[in-house]
Amino acid sequence: MTVQAKLTGPINTLAEAIAAADAIVVGAGAGLSTSAGLTYEGERFERLFGDFIERYGFHDMYSAGFYPYAALEEQWAYWSRYIWCNRYEPAPKDSYAKLLGLLGDKDFSVITTNVDHQFQKAGFPKDRLFYTQGDYGLWQCSVPCHAKTYDNYATVKRMVEEQHGMRVPSGLVPYCPICGEPMGMNLRADNTFVEDEGWHEAARRYRSFIAAHTTGRVLFLELGVGANTPGIIKYPFWRSVFDNGDATYACVNLGETYAPPEIRTRSILIDDDIDAVLNGLLATMQAPCEDGPVPAAI
Repeated sequence: MTVQAKLTGPINTLAEAIAAADAIVVGAGAGLSTSAGLTYEGERFERLFGDFIERYGFHDMYSAGFYPYAALEEQWAYWSRYIWCNRYEPAPKDSYAKLLGLLGDKDFSVITTNVDHQFQKAGFPKDRLFYTQGDYGLWQCSVPCHAKTYDNYATVKRMVEEQHGMRVPSGLVPYCPICGEPMGMNLRADNTFVEDEGWHEAARRYRSFIAAHTTGRVLFLELGVGANTPGIIKYPFWRSVFDNGDATYACVNLGETYAPPEIRTRSILIDDDIDAVLNGLLATMQAPCEDGPVPAAI
């Protein structure tokens, strides 16, 4: 399907593609959460981690997470705040809820490299989500000695509330219940990442969805995906659109939009802030046009 917009502008073109799609595959990267206000540097970082910045000269939240802290109590003082503000506190903007509203009752599936759980917090059904890179809300054995993950909410909450002098109480430092080694984050940083039963079930659901939609008007909607791990979302999206002549590729990303020549005539590229684009899509899909409102399930 070559997208033929009745209205002008890429946002209107994308609105019509959403309305016309038989199925939608959403691929989300860090740019979506950044647009929702979950920034890792600047004012937000300085406000939440001023003491760590003063002591160590950190420039951003992400790189500070890799610092070799001398004590586990200090490491978890940093990481508990990191987890709390990015995983458990509400995002500054409701970008994820807007996206859910746009998808409505469409047949859709989501694959994301984000680990902040914002999809589920916005109300996305868990059985439509595949978090490929882990979850800030889960711990695992750092070795790891077994393939199981553990919810960290209760302990992280106490760490945030009870830390003092950039240290958490020693009794809150988490250790593996099986081997006794320190616990670590369930984040894909190296080959110690645990793919637990829930991860594999989500992977199977996502693969089944893709296999069931190799033909027809499928929209591959890529939001905020950069070039760090293109083999997870970007390249598979391009290949799926190339293989299905009725599919459409859409990329919304501030400063990073591109489509290969082979699928460019079936691509919608929007170089803009994602939250602003979501606002525009909602307005467009609710507004009347010559033949009536653009159909949307919101």
